[in-house]
Amino acid sequence: MVSIRDNKSASRYEMDVEGGVAFADYRMAPGVVTVNYTEVPAALRGRGIGAKLSAAVLEHIRAEGLKVIPRCGYFAGFVRGHPEYHDLLAQP
Repeated sequence: MVSIRDNKSASRYEMDVEGGVAFADYRMAPGVVTVNYTEVPAALRGRGIGAKLSAAVLEHIRAEGLKVIPRCGYFAGFVRGHPEYHDLLAQP
């Protein structure tokens, strides 16, 4: 499993990658995390890092007993393509 950290002061989940940081910006509300934007360093795109980040974020959300609203296009597409995470959707 990929290791991420919840940088609460910046409202984003972060994952260290080859000298950079991939991240997912979020907004927290009671019981729900809205993922607004994800980013992987440009030089590292196309290597599956976004998918690893997305899965790790969703596993963190599950472990915390939260639901998710995917606003980021990439993240929303990842969730759509992985039915094992559909139970986490706050808005089916």
